[in-house]
Amino acid sequence: MCMVIFAPIFAICAFATCGGYHGYLQVKVDCSAQRQNNLSINIDFGYPFRLQQIHFKAPLCDTSREEVVFLNGDFSAAAQFFVTVGVLAFLYSFFATFVYVFYQNKYLKNNRGPLVDFLVTVTFSLMWLLSSCCWAKSLTDIKAATNPTEVLLLIASCREKENRCATTQEPLWSRLNTSTVFGFLNAILWSGNIWFVFKETGWYKTGQRYPSRTSSRKRSSEMRERLYSESSFDQPDDSFGPFRQDSFTESRGDYDKQFERQASINQSQVSFSLPETYLGKAVIYERENKVASQGPVIFVNEM
Repeated sequence: MCMVIFAPIFAICAFATCGGYHGYLQVKVDCSAQRQNNLSINIDFGYPFRLQQIHFKAPLCDTSREEVVFLNGDFSAAAQFFVTVGVLAFLYSFFATFVYVFYQNKYLKNNRGPLVDFLVTVTFSLMWLLSSCCWAKSLTDIKAATNPTEVLLLIASCREKENRCATTQEPLWSRLNTSTVFGFLNAILWSGNIWFVFKETGWYKTGQRYPSRTSSRKRSSEMRERLYSESSFDQPDDSFGPFRQDSFTESRGDYDKQFERQASINQSQVSFSLPETYLGKAVIYERENKVASQGPVIFVNEM
């Protein structure tokens, strides 16, 4: 199954890129009173993205004091939900792989394993889709909350026109963008795996085992027509064809033999039909009251 191969890998990539993120933002404040110049402020944030708890100290150019500034927003719910779904999906896919390999007979026994697998696959498909959408929206809000322009507006000294504030380093978002992509890939992967798991359930096998009446009637009629056509056309050729051929060959053989005999007889007649001579009795022929001479007469028999 595709889930056995790709699901654990995609799940690890999804929750690892989100859960292990660490962002870094650096701004610089330049006061016009020249009391405190070129002060760099480092702002660190990361998972679970509770930005309202992240604070830093910024100088007050009017006095020698410093103020504590907090970021805005709490995006921990969407981030933790996304990571939790990834961890659970990885554990389940690893467990399913172990069952497929070593306990295949128990998995198919009484059709309970495929049914449970089907329900869990549908649940994870919906959870991946929901968590990915929520995390994508939260990531957009995190980028807006940590935008250098918004952060500089939180500092009181930067809101004064005579002071100069700038950003020296911005956070990198490629890792969090990758986590969002892997989230939607997991949703597609688990959704596509629903069909393969459904084929292992008894519902699909029942539908294949007991077809509809119309289809069964069509199949039976087609089978009857096929059997009738085979019995009516193929069987006589098979049953009588050899006999006809044998009888034809026998009759032809007899005719050839008869023809040979007739030819031999004719040949013998021709070969022995030479003129034969034999002696007969003396016959007296009378012609015009005259008596012919008597004596032996030779007759020639011409065939």
